Order: sequence, then structure tokens, then C-alpha cells
Amino acid sequence: MDKLTNFREIIKKILTGCDDIANRSSKKKYETCLIFDETHDHYLWMSVDWVNQKRINNTHVHLRIKNNKIYIEEDWTEEGMATELLREGVPKEDIVLAFHDPETRKLTEFAVI
Repeated sequence: MDKLTNFREIIKKILTGCDDIANRSSKKKYETCLIFDETHDHYLWMSVDWVNQKRINNTHVHLRIKNNKIYIEEDWTEEGMATELLREGVPKEDIVLAFHDPETRKLTEFAVI
């Protein structure tokens, strides 16, 4: 399996697992959505719903594949997407903590760009 296909499968596996756990919770309050755009390589896990006449639209995770690396654009999970990706065998040099500015990224063990 080539690198791009492997990354896509890993991302979909992780996000599907997160969504499954959230949907089994008795504390679940919102409808969750998984969005897998393989054409542009954007992958999102979101919550959407109406609560007290207010629209809820929260992005829990936004990952994308760019330059043969996985960019973590948004991550509001407890363990962290970087931890999940490492657990699945993705090397640190293929993970970009894109929610940090490039200068801060230099201080991490992960890829800068």
C-alpha cells in the first residue's frame, strides 16, 4: 500500500473510532458527523445540532494530507491525534502540528512543514 492510501486509511480508522465511542456515550448531547474528502484530503469529525434554539457546529478534529504529511489543523480530543497517529505507526516526521505556528512547531519533535 502506498503512503497516501495508508494515511487515508489510518485517518479514517481513527476518526471512525472516535465517532463510535462518542455515539456509545450516555452523555452524548449532539449529533456527530464524519467528513472524509479524499479528493482534497480533508478529514473532519464534527458535532452539529440545535440546543435551546442555538445552532451548535463544533469541529473536534480536522486533519488533512499535504506534502505527503498529515497536518493536524484542529484537535480537541483528550489523547490527541498525534498520539493516535503514532500508535498507528505514522512517524513523527510525517505529522505536522498545524494548529501551532511554524516557529512553535520547530520546538516540537514533529515536522515543521
